[in-house]
Amino acid sequence: MAEDLFIEMEYAQFTKTGQAACGDDVRLLTVDRENRYIAALSDGLGSGVKAHVLSTMTTTMALRFLQSNIPTLEAVEIIMDSLPVCETRKISYATFSLFDFALGGRAKILEMGNPGYIHLRGTEEIAPVSEERMVSVHWPDRTVRECEVDLRAGDRIILCSDGVTQAGLGERRDMKLGWRRSGVRAFAQERIAAEADISARDLSLEIARRSVNITAGVCRDDVSCLVVYLRHARVGRILTGPAFRRESGAEFASQAGLGEDHVVICGGTTMNILTRELGVEVKISLADMRAAGRLPPVGKVPGVGIATEGILTLSAVLSALEEGRSPEGESPAARAILERLARHDRIEFVVGTKVNESHQDPNIPQDLELRRSVTRRLAAVLEKRYRKEVRVNFY
Repeated sequence: MAEDLFIEMEYAQFTKTGQAACGDDVRLLTVDRENRYIAALSDGLGSGVKAHVLSTMTTTMALRFLQSNIPTLEAVEIIMDSLPVCETRKISYATFSLFDFALGGRAKILEMGNPGYIHLRGTEEIAPVSEERMVSVHWPDRTVRECEVDLRAGDRIILCSDGVTQAGLGERRDMKLGWRRSGVRAFAQERIAAEADISARDLSLEIARRSVNITAGVCRDDVSCLVVYLRHARVGRILTGPAFRRESGAEFASQAGLGEDHVVICGGTTMNILTRELGVEVKISLADMRAAGRLPPVGKVPGVGIATEGILTLSAVLSALEEGRSPEGESPAARAILERLARHDRIEFVVGTKVNESHQDPNIPQDLELRRSVTRRLAAVLEKRYRKEVRVNFY
């Protein structure tokens, strides 16, 4: 069903060696009220700061025009007229690839100058069918490829800059013309064959890294790879805090029945409810205890999920998300939750609303926030910065 489908849009990027700014730019936009997903990838002319300005201008304008449903050629002409002219080459443009899709409809892909998109259904390539259109009489040498794509659950769209397809060009005998679009496609097919449900995040990163490794880790050009993956939503659930009414305990505990890889139980009181209602127990290894640091270790609840300390751990997770920190530098408990959040598309918080008396202790730091406040901030940052679907249920 359409409401169960989820669009994962993720990209990976590497800057040309020796440059301070990436000459490519990628921007993603979700229009919630229209269930619509828009992406723009642009490669600015040249490299460095000037290219970065060109590509950023292009993606910013492109997203606005797509969202406003301005006719394609009119939008492209405005973009071309707005970009500064390169003094050396006497041309004014940045190449781009645009993706526009509303769940239940067909996807539209527009390309100018970038390598052609790759459409994979599983490991099978769906050949692109596009129409070439001249931008305008002002730009007779510029054409736009326009294509409508029938996207189905399990399909992936791969867009990239020529820094990916031209990797190895002129440097490797086995790649006289570079890695090329065919090399990118074959690599993606190989990875999907090995891991059928590989995420857009992981696939885009592996493609980008592979292109850089072709030239022994030296970026000869800016590298950008965007992957769009249409699939059934992966749901993760976090239970925290005791339910307001004790008689709601059984219903509250039943929310932990999503599956062992998808559930996090935050807080000792929350775990006590599950122990009472479901007859389960936390198992903690000695190694986990040694690695835990200042927070209690991560426990495993067989058949249910993982268990962590409550408000301190959630506050640490919130801080890492808001500051964009990598999970690797966090405590084991916060890292475990961050990794699960990254793997899931729809995050469901099941929040007990009974006041935990321990959090009223005046000795607890003043900036320690209660469950409901932390949950609301977590929901906001997950939606706005990490493009997750978030649902919060209070008990």
